[in-house]
Amino acid sequence: MDPDDLEELAGELQGKTIGGWGLVQLAAGAGFAAYVVWAAVLMPGFRRVPLRLQVPYVPSSAKQVENVMTLLKGRSGKMVDLGSGNGKIVLEAYKRGFSPAIGYELNPWLLRLSNYRAWRAGCYGKVFYQQQDLWKVNLCDCYNVSVFLAPSVLPQLEMKLLAELPDEARVVSGRFPLPTWMSTTIVGEGLNRTWAYDIKSVRQTGQNKPKGSSE
Repeated sequence: MDPDDLEELAGELQGKTIGGWGLVQLAAGAGFAAYVVWAAVLMPGFRRVPLRLQVPYVPSSAKQVENVMTLLKGRSGKMVDLGSGNGKIVLEAYKRGFSPAIGYELNPWLLRLSNYRAWRAGCYGKVFYQQQDLWKVNLCDCYNVSVFLAPSVLPQLEMKLLAELPDEARVVSGRFPLPTWMSTTIVGEGLNRTWAYDIKSVRQTGQNKPKGSSE
């Protein structure tokens, strides 16, 4: 089964309740069994990251990718995806004119999958996937950032983004909003909902200041 088909199946199952008979039917299918094995291999890979900063891999849907691109429409320059997973967002960003387009991902299996996607799309060597801890990446020259991360790590991420990104940067967060920032624009519904944040606006309104700060 092709990785795209496996991920589409996973996306369809997200948020759905499946009865006992349905589970039996799924488990009996070779395709679903292949997905279970595939996911079991891909989901580890965070051994070097502290437990509180680990983020499980969930494949992005076509609609989620499209919503990210909608919120970055009309922009240009460097685009990075923090925790790039299957590489879909980075690849689509490159196709829409962002350069360089870079994905940061620790899991080597996901990096191989991302490079396979790029090769199949004729973009190998034009998009970049790096095996690097997103918490150690310097974002000072990044103007377009996408994140699909777990709520537990978003407070720490806000501090990193605010400390490193230039005023002109826009951050797009999928599935979950950044906890203390006020979004500029929102698109989509449910699991596909996506939020955009402009760093200059965040700084001007004093969002994410430490408690007790008078500055």
